[in-house]
Amino acid sequence: MVIEQGRALERSDAALAIARRLPFPWPMFGVFGVLPRGIRDALYRILARHRYRWFGRTSECMVPTPELRSRFLD
Repeated sequence: MVIEQGRALERSDAALAIARRLPFPWPMFGVFGVLPRGIRDALYRILARHRYRWFGRTSECMVPTPELRSRFLD
C-alpha cells in the first residue's frame, strides 16, 4: 500500500506509483497503467503468489549497507 497525494493505492496501482519514483528502467513499467485495473491486479496477484519460487526467499531480513540505504525513498 502506498499513500500518494492523500490517496491510498493498493496492488498494481501502488506498484506503478513506486516504479515511477525509481530510476530508469523502472518508470517504463508505467505503460502497464493503460491496462484496466482488473487485469493489472490479476497480474499482480500472479506475481505475488509465485514471487518466492521465481526470486527466492531468505530466512532473515537484510540490513542495508550505507550505499543501499541511500537508494531508499523517503
